[in-house]
Amino acid sequence: MKLKAISLFIVLLISNFSWSQKSIIEIHKTQNGEVQIQPILHSSFILTYNNKTIYVDPYGGANLYQGLKSPDIILITDIHGDHLDFKTLDSIDTSKAIFIVPEAVKNQLNDKYLAKTEVLTNGQGIHRLDFFIKAIAMYNLPEETKAKHPKGRGNGYILNVDDKRIYISGDTEDILEMRMLQNIDIAFICMNLPYTMDINQAASVVLAFQPKIVYPFHYRGKDGYSDVQEFKSIVNSKNTTIDVRLLKWYLNN
Repeated sequence: MKLKAISLFIVLLISNFSWSQKSIIEIHKTQNGEVQIQPILHSSFILTYNNKTIYVDPYGGANLYQGLKSPDIILITDIHGDHLDFKTLDSIDTSKAIFIVPEAVKNQLNDKYLAKTEVLTNGQGIHRLDFFIKAIAMYNLPEETKAKHPKGRGNGYILNVDDKRIYISGDTEDILEMRMLQNIDIAFICMNLPYTMDINQAASVVLAFQPKIVYPFHYRGKDGYSDVQEFKSIVNSKNTTIDVRLLKWYLNN
């Protein structure tokens, strides 16, 4: 009986964590409505505006998306499995979704998705539904073809949503293209070694382009989780006006 009770408690605990993860929604007022942002896992999140839904790098399995609205647009940043996750893609309803991806991702998609796929290279933009979406470079330093993320293979993105500009870093380091960004309202910034950058690099680049709101995400690395609280402290010790928001991107962190 004790073993069954413990097992039931674990199941309920996991279910509650899963529900809590789904229930977190950040709301940002815009000129004509509101943007809703819901973290899912790692670098995957859902953005909703004007009854249109964008999935960013859907990842983590079907259970994380149960009961959620199907996507109208799917943005994918790179070919790695924590961004291009076929197990998750195949488990969600993508029947009405437009895929916006880099060329390297398109080359791995099957016929089910290819017919509704748009390719953006770094610097290109496209209007779809109520959004203007522009691809931004993401890459490791120094620039090398053997890098985990060579320049030109993947895309970060800037989304123009009503009067808000939202930046999604993709897997990148402290690159010039990020430092030169202007008028970013909301930024999603990666920080995990050895794949992207450490918290000091991330803080430095954020202080350079000064987004109004920053969400650290993609912070699970080879040796555990980056210290996002310390990242927040570094940023706010030098600029108190940048709103660093720490959300729960992982069930056990």
